[in-house]
Amino acid sequence: MKHAKVGFLMTDEVVSVAGRTPFADVAALLVEHDISGAPVVDEEDRVIGVVSHTDLIARDDLTAQELMSAPAVTVHAEQNVTEAARLMTRRGVGRLPVVDEEDRLVGIVTRRDLLRVFLRPDHEIRRCVIEDVLAETMGLGADAVDVRVVDGMVTLDGRLARSSQIAIVVRLAGQLDGVVAVTDRLTARFDDSRLTPPDRSTDSALR
Repeated sequence: MKHAKVGFLMTDEVVSVAGRTPFADVAALLVEHDISGAPVVDEEDRVIGVVSHTDLIARDDLTAQELMSAPAVTVHAEQNVTEAARLMTRRGVGRLPVVDEEDRLVGIVTRRDLLRVFLRPDHEIRRCVIEDVLAETMGLGADAVDVRVVDGMVTLDGRLARSSQIAIVVRLAGQLDGVVAVTDRLTARFDDSRLTPPDRSTDSALR
């Protein structure tokens, strides 16, 4: 089970500036597009920094490269949104340029983009638990587990074949985007938690 990827949420039409762009042009660009910052790129479109409103305050007659914060805090499109959200929080930034394997700019993701995932509707979370976790991953029938979701809190109620399946289902459900917590009310027909694999040395000696 995987979280939604950054590439799914990012904006691929990015407003960026070259390192040599003058202060006034950078300021005008941010105002024109109503954005708080923009990636700064080199001649090969590689991200070398980010310039924001904060960088522009009380500054004049400088270029984007002289104003920017560097190195830029970036992410890759294949990273999941939880990683991106944690990176934003840890580094205190509100937007992350998205780059490819050679650090070339391919998109941008903002705090608002990430909130779209974490504000996922309950009915969508329930559908993912039933279809992705129970049916596709675990191979369980639709009636095996009763799934209820309220404000992102998932309750699982039902009886599985083996006790070892319970921890897997709970863990996978908890990894879904938008899930706040998982309440486990599952039971099992067979307790396989105490089963241990055969001793390989003994098994070989008997051959």
